Amino acid sequence: MEVVPKDTEESTEAVDGVHLSLLAGADEMNVQHFFIEPDAEVPEHSHENEQTGYITNGTLTFLVDGEEVDVAEGDSYAIPADEPHAAENRGDVPVEGVDIFSPPRENPDWKD
Repeated sequence: MEVVPKDTEESTEAVDGVHLSLLAGADEMNVQHFFIEPDAEVPEHSHENEQTGYITNGTLTFLVDGEEVDVAEGDSYAIPADEPHAAENRGDVPVEGVDIFSPPRENPDWKD
C-alpha cells in the first residue's frame, strides 16, 4: 500500500498558474492534484490516458470538440483517451481537484 501524506506533496507549475502534484500511483492508474489560479489556462492537448476527475473548489470550463462545458465544485467528469481538450479558470477563485489517469501519467510538459 502506498500513502502520500499531504505535507510531502511536490507541486510543479506546468504552465503559468496551473499547479500539478503527482500523488499515489499504481501499475494501472495514478492520482494527481491540481490547483488552477484565476484566469489560468490549460492548453489544448490529448493523451493516451483515460482521465476522470472531481472538482473540490471553484468551476473549471473545459473546451472539448468546439463546446464549452462548465464543471463545478462537487462535479465529476470523464475524458476518453486521445480526446483533445483544454480548460480555463474563468472565475475569481482557484479551482482545485483531483484527476485519475489510466494508464498512469507523469506531469505534462505543456511549455514546449
